[in-house]
Amino acid sequence: MTGTELIWRIAGGSGDGIDSTSQSFTKALMRAGLHVFTHRHYPSRIRGGHTYVEVRAAEHDVKSRGDGYNFLLALGDSFARNPQDEAYYGNEEAKPLSENLDELREGGVIVYDEGLLDASEIDDFDQRVEENDWHVYPMDLRGIAREHGREIMRNTAGVAVTAALLGMETDPFEELMSDNMGGDILEDNLTVLEEAYQQTTELEHTHELEAPTAEPHDEQQVLLNGSNALAYGAIDEGCRFIAGYPMTPWTDVFTIMSQHLPELGGISEQVEDEIAAAALAIGASHAGAKAMSGSSGGGFALMSEPLGLAEMTETPLVLVEAMRAGPSTGMPTKPEQADLEHVLYTSQGDSNRVVFAPGNVAECYDQAREAFRVAYEYQIPAVIVIDQKLSGEMTNVPEAHFDREPNPDLGSTLTEEEIAEAPHHASGKLNRFQHDPENGVSPRSIPGQEGGRYLASGNEHTPQGHISEDPDNRVAQTDRRLRKLDAIRDDLDSTDLDRQTAYGPDDAEYGILVWGSQQPTVEEAVDRLNEDGHSVKALGVSDLMPYPEADVTAFLESVEECLVVEMNASAQFRGLTQKELGRFGEKLTSLLKYNGNPFEPGEIVEGFDVQVNGGSEPPTAQVRLEPAAGD
Repeated sequence: MTGTELIWRIAGGSGDGIDSTSQSFTKALMRAGLHVFTHRHYPSRIRGGHTYVEVRAAEHDVKSRGDGYNFLLALGDSFARNPQDEAYYGNEEAKPLSENLDELREGGVIVYDEGLLDASEIDDFDQRVEENDWHVYPMDLRGIAREHGREIMRNTAGVAVTAALLGMETDPFEELMSDNMGGDILEDNLTVLEEAYQQTTELEHTHELEAPTAEPHDEQQVLLNGSNALAYGAIDEGCRFIAGYPMTPWTDVFTIMSQHLPELGGISEQVEDEIAAAALAIGASHAGAKAMSGSSGGGFALMSEPLGLAEMTETPLVLVEAMRAGPSTGMPTKPEQADLEHVLYTSQGDSNRVVFAPGNVAECYDQAREAFRVAYEYQIPAVIVIDQKLSGEMTNVPEAHFDREPNPDLGSTLTEEEIAEAPHHASGKLNRFQHDPENGVSPRSIPGQEGGRYLASGNEHTPQGHISEDPDNRVAQTDRRLRKLDAIRDDLDSTDLDRQTAYGPDDAEYGILVWGSQQPTVEEAVDRLNEDGHSVKALGVSDLMPYPEADVTAFLESVEECLVVEMNASAQFRGLTQKELGRFGEKLTSLLKYNGNPFEPGEIVEGFDVQVNGGSEPPTAQVRLEPAAGD
């Protein structure tokens, strides 16, 4: 597999255009018929600080980042901290080269901008080059850019050098530039591209790495990340109101929605804090709009009180929780899956909500639509849990996946004709919160409908919404709200959309259980393990509340042992599984990673080998095995 793929890493400083350059490079590879996948690493700074993007491309389907990479383009950091700070932060200008050597594969290629970087300042650089058979091409990218355009165009020069060294033509890059630029900017970039490419072709090439090639895709592809897909799913399901406050990585979803909603007659509001954001979304939903909000980490914590209000007033609401490494501010731009328990149990009392955790970009679209359907049909908050990894990683998805009819339906709402036939109190108020619906859902009216008056209170209330502390009413209302979860579970189990993703041979001896963004990485690990002679399958779980007891039970009953893979230090998903299915505790071992980087497939393979083969040594990667209960 590694011999037929390119994993290109472009490294520089935040603000140097690393992300936009990588997207153009990725899109060119996709248009050439390749399957692509990106991985972003960036600091918690507006400008400056080491950042990189990996682009993995192959003729075959690629689902995750790879193990290491094989081509480094190091551009330097234009916005590095003052050298006086080197005692704390090191030489930031050199980090795009110095900090990217450990994961470069043997025989890999290094291109660095000698206009900014001096390899002689990096400890043991020449020795490591020789030991690893790396092929190094210093190029004055800044000089080329300054001579033929502007200094910022050194990114264009770097792409040209990459293309020349990999045996690629420049036509795809020229087409993308023409699509996105014009005038002198376009002409200068094309000149820089041509000059850097020509200079590189005149060098002696010592490496063997080439760009993979492929026939055109069988169907039209689009390049998306999880934030794109989630936003488009919300829009297609009729969302026309969003309120939020910027917080990484939630900001991506908020920004995309804010760009598109005005074009569709919708409203986007940036407010003073997350409490106000969730409260505005509740108000919009109460008034008859499909509405959403969201945040990350501490911002979502502020939404606990309005979340409880939505649950008690039974106001449909969709929230996004884009996880990042915590607690507190933590590492704002690094992925982690440590907010699971927070999302499941935040708010007060016996609260009720639905929680989805999509496992890949396509599922972000599917489950955004499903979250709105369930929220509005069952009058309950639905939370979509993603993380920095899934929100930002880009991959190609068939365009046809999104070719579906929109759905503006508001779910369990009454028409005025139905209101006239519905039970009312002697005062004329609608019995909005009836005790006896079998599925727990008492249909609602929309403000302004004739005969639809009721009170929406955060206090426990009578069927008309008046505050009540009567014990019988309390039990009846609580039991009714809890019945919704059983009805939702039955509903989800009956739909065609399969949110628990089974992967691998049905009769496999061992299992890997995963949730959320690590699902595609686990799938690649399963392929490798089976190729190596193991008998392994996986189950990616997306329904976190209500828990898919039947699906997970069937999976765990079918295997001898199961490895639970997640990005946190406290094995939260394993804990949830043991809470729901305690009899399987002795089968479950955790593989945990929480250093700010997502799993690589090889780390899961190694963790599985150590566990199954009973090795006494821990995995060599920065991961942790947590033994099964009772071991």
